[in-house]
Amino acid sequence: MWIYEKKLQYPVKIANPNPRLAGFIISALGGPDGELAAATRYLNQRYSMPDGRVIGVLTDVGSEEQAHQ
Repeated sequence: MWIYEKKLQYPVKIANPNPRLAGFIISALGGPDGELAAATRYLNQRYSMPDGRVIGVLTDVGSEEQAHQ
């Protein structure tokens, strides 16, 4: 069984919310050119590479992109 607590790791106090900036940040992380999309592209490309060294590089880069999230 899972227990989910909606609690941030660090307390956040936003004095002046900025929806335009929030939209830009969300797009940068999860949009078509975001971190998740880049990681998925790198990890999918590794399956079509004939050389094992290139597969290793794509795995490393894709894993690093996922670590940015």
